[in-house]
Amino acid sequence: MTRVVVPVRYPLTRHSKATLSEAVRIAEEREAELTILHVDLYQENRGVTRAELKRAIEREFGRLDRTRYVIRRGFLVEETILEEAAAEGADIVVIGSKQASRWRRMLRRFLDDPDIETYLRQKLDCTVITVRPDQKSEA
Repeated sequence: MTRVVVPVRYPLTRHSKATLSEAVRIAEEREAELTILHVDLYQENRGVTRAELKRAIEREFGRLDRTRYVIRRGFLVEETILEEAAAEGADIVVIGSKQASRWRRMLRRFLDDPDIETYLRQKLDCTVITVRPDQKSEA
């Protein structure tokens, strides 16, 4: 079965809603399992719970079948997303354009020409879809 992983902010932002909407569409279209991930940063220590995340998403999107709600604690959002996507065996990772920009800045520290989609494909061997809040997704 296809696995889709989508990281979101909590509380949900406009960008997170757009990214999640595209991930839900892809998961439904492919009859895939969906993992909705929120990274609770140690340094912010918001203590977000899985139940809070699930309630907020179901208020926006209704009940979602074949969906896992995951809260992971970490120091770096990007690293935690990579770890979760790898652990899930993700076939598709749907990220918002803001998240892609953050990853590009992080990679710029290590590489001359960061291309986040290529980097993620190499690390995860999956399809990476970037979503802008005002546009359709880019594969």
